Amino acid sequence: MDNNLKAFYGHYLKPALVWKHFAEICNIPHPSHSEEKIRQYVVDFAKANGIEYKVDEACNVYMRKAATPGMEDCKGIVLQAHLDMVPQKNNDKEFDFLTDPIEAYVDGEWVTANGTTLGADNGIGAAAILAVFEDDSVEHGPIEALFTASEETGMCGAFGLKGDLLKGDILLNLDSETEGELYVGCAGGTDANVKFSYTAEAAPAEGYSALELSVKGCKGGHSGIQIVCQRANANKLLFRLLRQLSALGEVKLCSVDGGGLRNAIPRESVAVVMVKSDALADVKQAVADFEAMVVKEFAGIEDSIAVAAVDVAAPAEIIPDTVAKNLMAAVVACPDGVAKMSIAMEGLVQTSNNLARVVSDGQTIKIQTLMRSSVRSEKEALADSIKACFELAGAEVVLSGSYDGWNPNMESPILKAMLASYEALYGKAPAVTAIHAGLECGIIGSNYPELDMISFGPTICYPHSPDEKVEIASVEKFYDFLLHTLKNAPKK
Repeated sequence: MDNNLKAFYGHYLKPALVWKHFAEICNIPHPSHSEEKIRQYVVDFAKANGIEYKVDEACNVYMRKAATPGMEDCKGIVLQAHLDMVPQKNNDKEFDFLTDPIEAYVDGEWVTANGTTLGADNGIGAAAILAVFEDDSVEHGPIEALFTASEETGMCGAFGLKGDLLKGDILLNLDSETEGELYVGCAGGTDANVKFSYTAEAAPAEGYSALELSVKGCKGGHSGIQIVCQRANANKLLFRLLRQLSALGEVKLCSVDGGGLRNAIPRESVAVVMVKSDALADVKQAVADFEAMVVKEFAGIEDSIAVAAVDVAAPAEIIPDTVAKNLMAAVVACPDGVAKMSIAMEGLVQTSNNLARVVSDGQTIKIQTLMRSSVRSEKEALADSIKACFELAGAEVVLSGSYDGWNPNMESPILKAMLASYEALYGKAPAVTAIHAGLECGIIGSNYPELDMISFGPTICYPHSPDEKVEIASVEKFYDFLLHTLKNAPKK
């Protein structure tokens, strides 16, 4: 399928400049930590348009543009988005995120991609900034642009941002995913990196059969935004199945490969096991029964869960039984999903964990979880709980990448201005809320504590999954709102 956005943005997709830049972004491979080409695209844009720019030590790209004549007394505004995207694809999709362009296309009222993530998170935000800087008819005070690096895998660019780069008074983060909502706070996060070390043992020579056990078809999604949906975690289901099969008789774990990125709810998880040949029929029946059970458990939430046991060639090695037993117990015991809801804001998750990755390599089993909370003490308590869980099972645990959340300021001047702008444009007030995800505002604000910050964006569904899509009409509303906000920025 061809990228057909270029065929539409001039006469169908509005605003044309935003969609033009987004179509170009889709054509440039830019997964996290492989952003050289998209960074060069931004630099080339700045050079071509005579715009002041800088690439800092953390690989962020910065641009600055003087105020429209007569608007020099407005507060300076920093427009901020990240350059990387989450590289997720369907299991049957042939695709290389390092070389292949995203196959974006128009699907009714949405733009989506063919079997992969679209990268509207945060490509639309980046495209909107480029459109503002390209269009000299846009009215604005002093504006800056900050394109951050590798946000999706640890917010590396935000963490590496120096405290003397930005000059503005206000930061508009264009990385939210529901049009008509203004975000004034976000969760902080911590990673748990777990490692079981082992010396592989020879697989049984006879009397055993090998099976590939798989849990597939889960919806997955963003581990902050979709965690409240209580979707299935494929890793948790697979290890729950492994524990149940172990209780039936001797099951030897050979390998496991579950989940993907740390901030994506696992959609698939696969393990190879060896079971006694005379128990093979019972094991396969148990797998079928397990599938029926979890399909019923997740009715109304998941609609495509598939649990399978497929005969495979016997591997040469197995994970030692003691390590495998401890691993199974620890993964089953590890907290996952929503831990606590906010009392202050209805419907907002306060604390959660995503058991994102479980993978073996013949010498180690590595596990990644990502904890989030808007309350630092709860985040630290959950991290300690998970650390204790895996340490009791004999694993090494390193907690890393901790960052605090962003506390709301309901008296914010830019919040008041944007509330007025939205009402003037659309005749109603936008929702003011917080998000259970790690927006870069919290990290940037730690270096620039005086920045007045708001996050907003168009409507993007299913980010971080191959079902990702962006609503076309919402992009136009989002961009018009951005332009109105720039034109009516608070005075210094």
